[in-house]
Formats: sequence, C-alpha cells, structure tokens
Amino acid sequence: MDIIKDTTNFHIEGPTAVAIGKFDGIHKGHRKLISDLMEEKNNNRKVVIFTFDPSPATFFSGSIVPGLSTREEKRNWFLENGIDVLIEFPMNAQTAATSPEEFIERFLVEQMGAKYVAAGTDVSFGKNGRGDFKLLSDMGHKLGFETHFIDKVSIDGREVSSSYIREEVSNGHMESVSKLLGAPYTIHGVVSHGRALGRTIGIPTVNVIPPCEKLLPPNGVYYSIVRVGEKTLRGMTNIGIKPTVTNDNKIVAETYLYDFSGDLYGKNISVSFLSFRRSEMKFGSIEELKAKMSEDVENGRIYHHSIEASKYNWNE
Repeated sequence: MDIIKDTTNFHIEGPTAVAIGKFDGIHKGHRKLISDLMEEKNNNRKVVIFTFDPSPATFFSGSIVPGLSTREEKRNWFLENGIDVLIEFPMNAQTAATSPEEFIERFLVEQMGAKYVAAGTDVSFGKNGRGDFKLLSDMGHKLGFETHFIDKVSIDGREVSSSYIREEVSNGHMESVSKLLGAPYTIHGVVSHGRALGRTIGIPTVNVIPPCEKLLPPNGVYYSIVRVGEKTLRGMTNIGIKPTVTNDNKIVAETYLYDFSGDLYGKNISVSFLSFRRSEMKFGSIEELKAKMSEDVENGRIYHHSIEASKYNWNE
C-alpha cells in the first residue's frame, strides 16, 4: 500500500475508485463502503482511501480530540484489507478553505484520476463542509466519474456511526462497541515497566500507556483479551491512574494475564476490552486492593469460560 502524506501535490495514475471520509473506528458502515469499493478492482481500478490528518475535529479545535482510531491503526487496517493507496490529506488553514468544487476538479479528477467515488449520506468535504453527495453526483456527470451512494448500516434500530460508537465507548458499553465495530475496542502499545506492585502481591501485570489521541473508556476494570504476535491471551485490564498506589494521574492500562508466565517488556501488544466489570477504586490499604484484585481475577475466569464457546464472534 502506498501512503501519501504531508503534501497536496501528488499524482496517482488512474483510473481509481475513491472513498472520502474520516474513517474513525472503521466500523461496520465503513466496512460496507470499502467492500463496495474493493469490487472496482475487477474493473482494473486502484482502490484509494482519502482521509484527513489531523482530523477535522482536532484541526478546528486547536488541540488533540481523541478518536476511535489512531493514525497507525488506520494504516494497518487499510494495509491488511487490500487498499492500494491511502491519502492522509494535510488539514490546515489553506486546505480547509478549498471550495468543494475545486476539491473535486483538482484532487479527485486531476490528481487522483477518479472514475468511481463511493460515499455515504454524511460525506462532507471542502470549505465549511459544503461538499456533499449531491455535489459529487452532479459534478461526476460533468467530469466523467461514477458515484455510488452507500446506505447506512443500522443495528438494533439505530444507524451505525463514529459519533454513536464514541458515545458507547465513553459510557463503557464495550459489548455494544464490539457489535458496532465488528471487532472489540482495542488499544495498542509497548509493554513498559511499572511499579511492579502486582508482582509483589502475586498478581503480576503488563502495563501499556495508551496514546493520547485514542479515546478511552471510563477508568475501571474490564474483561479483556491481549494479543502478542500470534498468541491470544485472556486477562483482566484496569485502565486508570491506580489511585491506591500513585498520585501522578498518568493513565495506564494494566493487565493481568491468566495462566501466563514470561517477560513481555518491550513487546508490542494489543489490549481489547470485552466487558466492563467495575469502576476504578481507591482502597484503604494494599491488602484491600489485593483482595479486590483476587476477586476480579476469579470473576474474570468465570466470564472468559462462559464466552469461550462463542469464539469472540462480534459479527452476529
């Protein structure tokens, strides 16, 4: 996969099939759109994803607005799913002021060689977000590219959208999030050294510091799975500031892995949140903390055993 970033001066040898969007979370609606786009490979068209960096929300707010996906997570997903070209279009004062008509003529047609553009109801581009599907369709007739409207995906009577999923993540509804994404909500990171308290009380953990651009669920304890290379391990994850033992307010994802022994320091791992168990608590003593963690671990074993038969199928 080719990645075009940090420039507006690029050229792709067409013909191409293009999707425009923020692709935050790459949920089931996005997957439907991309599945449609991939069919165009049969027509000898390169599949191009056009997205923005930084996100419009971060650019217009002037500070990092955490989202469902980091840049690296999006890149990995697009690479693994056969996208030919990913454009991370620089979002700045100049590009934000581009009229939607110029965007279509210059970027879509001249620089990308678009012959097919797939979009959903909420596609938005150009100055003040004025560009929409109707404009794409109208100009496509004039400029020689086909447009395909993708209907929204609905689950349990509500349209799937990134804003809906962000709401569910913020509420800690991780089962719902998994269903909307088609996969569990996951953070990635390198295992770092902590205070090693868990090891001294017989409940060793692996620590990951979540990236600042990643939206996190509420602080608390979650049933989780951890992936290390090809291995999938079951665990319990506390995400928060560990108020019983620290006062530095640094957010850490701290995971106890069942039936695992080994050194994961420096390893890249992913931590997926399956279900919320309880809020983070401050205990009066290390003994109280140990007792509660032991209780969490036993409940976690029961939870993981109960869902083992489902094989973690979030697409049902």
